[in-house]
Amino acid sequence: MAKDVEVGMAGSLTMIVLFSAVTLLLRSFYKRYTRLQKRGDENQENEL
Repeated sequence: MAKDVEVGMAGSLTMIVLFSAVTLLLRSFYKRYTRLQKRGDENQENEL
């Protein structure tokens, strides 16, 4: 029942675009998260 499927150039480009978009989004969220963590740490230090 297994068939070989040829995805061709369009499939390869689609996968490259999808992986790039996911990588950029994850990096963006991680940078935002670390910035919020730093801001929270600074606020706690100022309160002491």
